[in-house]
Amino acid sequence: MVTKQLLTGLPEDADLRRADSLAREIFSDVANKWALLIIEALGEGTLRFGELRNEVEGVSHKMLTQNLRMLERNGLVERTVHPVVPPRVEYTLTEPGRALRATIDGLCDWTHRYLGHIETARDRFDA
Repeated sequence: MVTKQLLTGLPEDADLRRADSLAREIFSDVANKWALLIIEALGEGTLRFGELRNEVEGVSHKMLTQNLRMLERNGLVERTVHPVVPPRVEYTLTEPGRALRATIDGLCDWTHRYLGHIETARDRFDA
């Protein structure tokens, strides 16, 4: 967590520790498994809804729609509707979305690095 010292002079909306802060709301929005996986998939390039659904194994139509809307609302994903029949809709990361993807890449790297350790700890805990 960000320390109090680093938060000096920032608006209350930037304090993740405050339940009513905008920062906490944004953090809550993007720190869910589907949002993280969608951002990771879109980091490879622009995708249509069906392509994105294929990339994010296990996500339902409803969850993908809800998360794409939330990511668009937060300015992390751009939705482009092409005026063709049938309609073609594409999703791509915005600059803030690409910056977040770099952070998610770090989380993915951490997961790969410590996968064996976590698996061992779980086995020991569950025994």
